[in-house]
Amino acid sequence: MALVPPLPPTRDAPVVAAFDFDGTLSTRDNFVPFLCRVAGTPAVVRTLALSGVRVAGRGPSRSRNALKEQVVASLLAGMPAARLDMIGRAFAFDILRRHLRADTVERVDWHRTQGHRLVIVTASLGVYVRPVAERLRFDAVLATELDIAPDATLTGRLAGANVRGPEKARQLDAWLAENPAYVWAYGDSAGDRDLWARADHPVRVSKRTRVARASLALE
Repeated sequence: MALVPPLPPTRDAPVVAAFDFDGTLSTRDNFVPFLCRVAGTPAVVRTLALSGVRVAGRGPSRSRNALKEQVVASLLAGMPAARLDMIGRAFAFDILRRHLRADTVERVDWHRTQGHRLVIVTASLGVYVRPVAERLRFDAVLATELDIAPDATLTGRLAGANVRGPEKARQLDAWLAENPAYVWAYGDSAGDRDLWARADHPVRVSKRTRVARASLALE
């Protein structure tokens, strides 16, 4: 990846910086730790093992999505949405306190000072990503969401798609539909390839290289 990025078509062109969450803004994957916070580690281990057997033999992308659906159905169905929201906010506080990447947060702050819009695009659950985004002053969150029944309990289904792979680019395009922009995209894994491909300036975040070094020409 070139250190000197292509420039927006005009000096005043709108710019959006899109950030993955797990491994990019956060130092870790958060889905399983969150489930352990909600349901306890033994229940999560049992559920992951049983759900993995049920989805075995499917394609890698489909298996990952199906596993998430099975786990959500097994562990979260019937839970009051208000209780999960409370747990999500406490979990987000732990992420803010202990599991943020300082180098990536510096990039978020830099984009904000340039007047760029900020969006998180992630397969992680919105219930804990949104409170983090609020604290970091993001403009929007495009995350995997949970379906809520009329009685305000969780149905155990996802509300829409798992926001991974091609779904990241699709969600971002839908969000940008009425306000097109020049897009920076930050990610750390194969699940971000479609987001990078969609971006005007992709940035790969690695554990060995500080994010800021990927864009030295802008400093």
